[in-house]
Amino acid sequence: MSAPSKVIRRAQAGTTESAWVRWTLIGVALAFMFLFLVLPLAAVATEALRKGLGAYLEALKEPDAWSAIRLTLITAAIAVPMNLVFGVAAAWAIAKFEFRGKAFLTTLVDLPFAVSPVVAGLIYVLVFGAQGWLGPWLAEHDIKIIFAVPGIVLATVFVTFPFIARELVPLMQAQGTDEEQAAIVLGATGWQTFWRVTLPNIKWGLLYGVILCNARAMGEFGAVSVVSGHIRGQTNTMPLHVEVLYNEYQSVAAFAVASLLAILALVTLVIKSVIEWRHEREMKAIAELPPERPTAA
Repeated sequence: MSAPSKVIRRAQAGTTESAWVRWTLIGVALAFMFLFLVLPLAAVATEALRKGLGAYLEALKEPDAWSAIRLTLITAAIAVPMNLVFGVAAAWAIAKFEFRGKAFLTTLVDLPFAVSPVVAGLIYVLVFGAQGWLGPWLAEHDIKIIFAVPGIVLATVFVTFPFIARELVPLMQAQGTDEEQAAIVLGATGWQTFWRVTLPNIKWGLLYGVILCNARAMGEFGAVSVVSGHIRGQTNTMPLHVEVLYNEYQSVAAFAVASLLAILALVTLVIKSVIEWRHEREMKAIAELPPERPTAA
């Protein structure tokens, strides 16, 4: 086979690198994933079931474990919708409008990525703690924020609010404002434009951002650890409960709860993969439409 033919075949295969380079890169990637992803998950599952399925189920039935699971789900159920509203509003403002302070708003959206979660928790303690700025007023009105569920929710909202906005901003910027402007010219109101034009165009990115936000909300440790007070059975989420059990040398119970977190993470990845597959399928169907029927999708 001639040299030009080899180059053409490699280009058709999607790369111009030789076979040994491709296989080496694939091998390195697979080895890395096995070492840092598959092996730790297998270790968690092995340790959780080390004393049998009965001990595993007993660890999950324990009242403090149920309290941690319930608090984790409640926190995620509150934080994710709040971030959904904020993320859509922030992305819409940043991508669709020009206004003074736009760069500052974009910086604020990225702030939780730059600030350590532990520092974020300390900030809430400084503001709402007993010796904080609002502490005396809150104590006077018998309102508990720190070492209570509201503080956990606030800390979780802070560390997770960039995820949805950051998924939507580049998507909405790429789409532009032509469709929204056309809808308004045709007489649509602002809400009609949002529900029938903007939202259908961003639905896949929105779902993807919600999934990432939910995964981080359930697995957050640093900020929640600072504001929770580690009150067993009351303010311990699942990650905090794992730490408590492990420090008490209850390794089977600790790994049992940790395995439940891992299962939730795997379920999240499966949902994410399904969403990506459906999005790609929809884009492929639209791309295959004939030019004279652009609205058939």
